[in-house]
Amino acid sequence: MVTYHWGVDSSQSVTRELYNAVLNNYGKPEFWGRYITTVGGAAEGLTREEISLLHSNGSKLLPIFSDFRRAVGESHAKVVAMNASYHAKRLGIRKGTPIFASIGPSIDVDSSWIKGYVDYLFNTDYKPGFYHDPTEGDFAEAYCEAASQDRRVANQAVLWSAKPQLGVTKANDAPKFEPITPDCDANVWAWQYGRDDSDLPIDTNLVDSRLFTMLD
Repeated sequence: MVTYHWGVDSSQSVTRELYNAVLNNYGKPEFWGRYITTVGGAAEGLTREEISLLHSNGSKLLPIFSDFRRAVGESHAKVVAMNASYHAKRLGIRKGTPIFASIGPSIDVDSSWIKGYVDYLFNTDYKPGFYHDPTEGDFAEAYCEAASQDRRVANQAVLWSAKPQLGVTKANDAPKFEPITPDCDANVWAWQYGRDDSDLPIDTNLVDSRLFTMLD
């Protein structure tokens, strides 16, 4: 039986103060999404100390990789995937964990890139994942084209949908799991339903238990 788990993601580092603020004001984050490298002006890179803090408090890690500006072409995808897997291993992230390439609506993306990212990670210790906007930008069309050309894409990739946006909530007030999905076969097992909280630098999410078991 599929169940759903509540958690957050942040571009800022997870400190004891931030973790406790989320715990006390929103509820227990069963997982925390973090960027595994620093991206100037956008994200603070994850550290082993953060991972230890999360694990010691019973929260899993959802790794995000965003150190690229476009997502076009198979050769570029393999470079990105190689870098993502390198940094995941450097941080000691558990084998079998998906690494979510962050593809916002402003990023150019094509089916060759998606296939390249999936194919490269398939042969590493990690799984392919994609954070995406299913209604704006080119991801949904590119993903469906890739999935139709290579069944490994539909079988192996895990998708994290950024729509619909319903607003940040406490864990106990999370909505029913109903993310917008591409119009093709896709494992949409994560949903960022609330963005940019006004009080804390977090977004709120739900993930499918099938993904939850894969997280570090």
